[in-house]
Amino acid sequence: MTDSPDPTRRNRLDEAQSPYLRQHADNPVNWQPWDEQALEAAKERDLPIFLSIGYAACHWCHVMEEESFQDEATAQLLNEHYVPIKVDREERPDVDAVYMSICQQVTGGGGWPLSAWLTPDGEPFYVGTYFPPEEKRGQPGFRDLLRDLANSWADPEQRAEMENRARQWTDAIESDLEATGGRPGDPDEDLIQTAATVAHRGADRQHGGWGSGGPKFPQTGRIHALLRAYSDGESRSDSDTESGERSDPRADGQGDYLDVVEETLDVMADRGLYDHVGGGFHRYATDQQWAVPHFEKMLYDNAEIPRAFLAGYQTIGSERYASVVRETFAFVQRELQHPEGGFYSTLDAVSAPPDDPEGDTEEGAFYVWTPEQAHEAIDDETAAEVFCAYYGVDDRGQFDGGRVLAVRKPVGAVAEEFDLSEEEVLSHLQTALNQAFDARESRPRPARDEKVLAGWNGLMISALAEGAIVLDDAYADVAADALSFVREHLWDEEANRLQRRYKDGDVAIDGYLADYAFLGRGALHLFEATGEVGHLAFARDLARVICEAFWDADAETLYFTPTGGESLVARPQELTDQSTPSSTGVAVELLLALSHVSTDGRFESVAEAVVRTHADRVSSNPLQHASLTLATDTYQQGALELTLVGDVEGPPTEWEATLAERYVPRRLVAWRPADEGDFEEWLDALGLEDAPPIWAGRGPADGEPTVYACRNFACSPPRHDLAAALEWGQN
Repeated sequence: MTDSPDPTRRNRLDEAQSPYLRQHADNPVNWQPWDEQALEAAKERDLPIFLSIGYAACHWCHVMEEESFQDEATAQLLNEHYVPIKVDREERPDVDAVYMSICQQVTGGGGWPLSAWLTPDGEPFYVGTYFPPEEKRGQPGFRDLLRDLANSWADPEQRAEMENRARQWTDAIESDLEATGGRPGDPDEDLIQTAATVAHRGADRQHGGWGSGGPKFPQTGRIHALLRAYSDGESRSDSDTESGERSDPRADGQGDYLDVVEETLDVMADRGLYDHVGGGFHRYATDQQWAVPHFEKMLYDNAEIPRAFLAGYQTIGSERYASVVRETFAFVQRELQHPEGGFYSTLDAVSAPPDDPEGDTEEGAFYVWTPEQAHEAIDDETAAEVFCAYYGVDDRGQFDGGRVLAVRKPVGAVAEEFDLSEEEVLSHLQTALNQAFDARESRPRPARDEKVLAGWNGLMISALAEGAIVLDDAYADVAADALSFVREHLWDEEANRLQRRYKDGDVAIDGYLADYAFLGRGALHLFEATGEVGHLAFARDLARVICEAFWDADAETLYFTPTGGESLVARPQELTDQSTPSSTGVAVELLLALSHVSTDGRFESVAEAVVRTHADRVSSNPLQHASLTLATDTYQQGALELTLVGDVEGPPTEWEATLAERYVPRRLVAWRPADEGDFEEWLDALGLEDAPPIWAGRGPADGEPTVYACRNFACSPPRHDLAAALEWGQN
């Protein structure tokens, strides 16, 4: 406890490191962080808790702050009748998961800010998201709601009803987050084909993506499922074709899975979700046509979306997809990278207007354009006109008088309109984009949330590692710098434990399953890109903690919080994909991959048990559990092991080119030094006494670099040509 007899008598957020919490440190509300002091004070004062959960880049969080939390009268109500607590959902996803569960169950929806009223024991009795200050369109006003709930709490009879509801709702949270379903069993056969069929059936074939209206979110798990199913159908078509000529699986019962992927990637790259001037993706589109986004930029989106584009690039071959990835990585390095290599979390959606740097912030002000702004920024008149025509910049501004850039016309149509060749149009566009970028740099910038989160950095490391394999091996250095940053600042090597958050030298919050799983997968992917055994060893260290701290042998599941961590009203699992992939799905994927480079069977047994525990729910709704579906598919089909034996630092260029060009689902690249002495050092670094099967007996054939392709205990003959080995492995 602090020296103050009651810490709730002042706003304590000035003590916080979270940029989101510090945004509220000057509110007249006596905000508390979620900690023991605040929770104990609620019990001592016998007051309900008002819990507000959000994040730094959340637009409606800013709106509710301006309307209510900066209002003295509202603050007086909160301070007198409640213990008000602020939570950054990016720092405390466990708290967010618990109360978002009941919000979604009770209201049928969710979002941020999440507003929940709790008993002093943390059990919720009223919940919602954004509330206007006064009643509006049938939605209760926030001040009236505060008064009504305070009066009900003070009335013994009504309080008893509220506490009874709180117990029922807590039971509902436990049922939602802790339940593991019925008896363990096998998932449905050919699950990935089922997932792809459902994804194809639900796709918006007119506007791309999924959903009949707005908002439209990136659904990268569905893209990966469609690409896997398409690739499987392509392989079957190849193996069934006696002539050896490749047939089109879309004509062999596969449907047009690839068309759905292409339509979705095209619209994500061409419309308002993508920042055409500076690269990178906004959070989501507010409308069915992907025209106007919510403008915040999240690190996790700019990791997961490029991974989908890289897979699409390998399958479809569109150079536009490769350009989008390069531009997105450039944005991340330029605007979200810590000087020591790690990655910050978010860029805000709001900023001051370009013509009024001291004015009130507005959403999208940094990103939208008027014709006048375009012509002022671009000194060549033709280039400016081409820019406006191509990106639809006109006087009919659809967002606060400006236009969100989106491809409105094909290059050929613009060329015809201006009597130019397509090459000339592209040259003018590049000139215009360069000058627009330079001009935009002088605009007031959106705020940046500079906390570094272990798990989100893991997602970015995975994307960069895949980019190193597919596009440019220099991305591996960027990924390695980020991994080194996280290991230096957030990993306690002596305790073998990971912290979640770094901010200005301050380290806090025990890592969640997402941190271990995402970072472990990132380290594994970086090993696949570089062959550096230290990355593989670190991935194994993280996986061992997953099995020690998050695995529950009785329930046969992985929980989101570690054993012995803070006790909330429920211990959540994370089985579905939300804004980030399901941590359970990624953890299973990681454990299955690492089981190939282990000898004790522990990783495989945990992964298999989790798959079987959740088989029914995954089989019944594969898209809601997209990451767990992909992991289950790998469990069913088996990974394609590619043991690459040779000089790890200088592999054959043909190998690198083949890995870059070929989309290989369920691929596991397992480098192995040709020199036996070096290989023994690898085993020592991994803590292995014996070589696991993926390496055992797989030395260089004929003294040359050698490939072994294996799946489900069957292997190709030793080959020197990786493409030939893949033909065996994919047929």
